[in-house]
Amino acid sequence: MTEKHTPIHPGGVQMHLKIKPGEVSRYVLTPGDPGRVPVIGEAWDSFSEVAHHREYRTIRGKIDGVDISACSHGVGGPSTDIAVVELSNCGADTFIRVGSCAALQPEMAPGDLIISTGALRLTGTVDAYVDKAYPAVADHEVLMALIQAAEELGETYHVGLAASVDSFYAGEVNPMPGDFRQSKMDTVLEDLTQARVANFEMEAATIFTLCQLFGFRGGMICSVGANRVTRERADSADSIKRCCAVASRAVVILAGWDAQKQRSGKRHFYPALASA
Repeated sequence: MTEKHTPIHPGGVQMHLKIKPGEVSRYVLTPGDPGRVPVIGEAWDSFSEVAHHREYRTIRGKIDGVDISACSHGVGGPSTDIAVVELSNCGADTFIRVGSCAALQPEMAPGDLIISTGALRLTGTVDAYVDKAYPAVADHEVLMALIQAAEELGETYHVGLAASVDSFYAGEVNPMPGDFRQSKMDTVLEDLTQARVANFEMEAATIFTLCQLFGFRGGMICSVGANRVTRERADSADSIKRCCAVASRAVVILAGWDAQKQRSGKRHFYPALASA
C-alpha cells in the first residue's frame, strides 16, 4: 500500500520554489534562465513576481484574459524535475518549455524557432521514474497550439525531435579543457543529423516524460542560437522574445480549446471540434 502524496511543508509551501497552492496558473511557461522569466512576462498584459528562490523564479499574470504563469527551471534534468513536481503540487497541469538550442539540420538558421514533437532521452533524470524504453513525447494539444501560434505570428519555425542531454560540453560535443575527447564523440553530430533530429537541448525529455507519467501536458519551443552543421551563430535576444510571444499565444489558444472541450463534453481537442 502506497502513502498518499502530500506537500512536504506546512501550508503546501514547496521546498525549492517557495510557492504554495493557488499561486500559479494551470498553464506555466518554463524557461531555464530566471532572467528570461520577466522577458516572458513582457509579452503579457500584466504580471507580478510570486517568488524567487535559487534558480526558480515564478511570476503570474494575464494575457487576453487568460491566467498564466512562468517559472524558470534551471539547467538540466534534475532541477527541471523539481520544478515540474512542485509546480504541479500547486495546481499546474500544462507545461511549455521556452528555451534556446543548437540546431542539427542545415536548413535551420539562427533565429528560427523549433517546436518539438518529442525528445531523445540522452539524459538520466527520468530513469529514476521509468525504464529507458518509455518514450518522451510532447502532448498533441500543446504541439498543435504552438504550431498555430507560430503561424498566426508569422514565425519561421520547424517541427521535429529534440536530443535532450545531461552535459552541455561532452553531451553536445562542445570544446572541453585540454581538448579532451573520446572516440564515441566522433560521430555524435553526424548520427543525429542523419537521423533527422532537429536540435540539442537539456530539459525536454524530463518535462515530456514526467507529464506523460503524471497525466499532464508538456510541450517545447526553442529559438536557435547556433547551427552545429553550418557553424552559423547569432545573437538570440530577439528570437528569444519571439519565442516567448509564440508560447504565450499558444496558452491563449489552449485555454480556448479547453473551454471548448468542456462545453462539448470532450476529453481531447481535435480539429473538427473547432467548428462544432
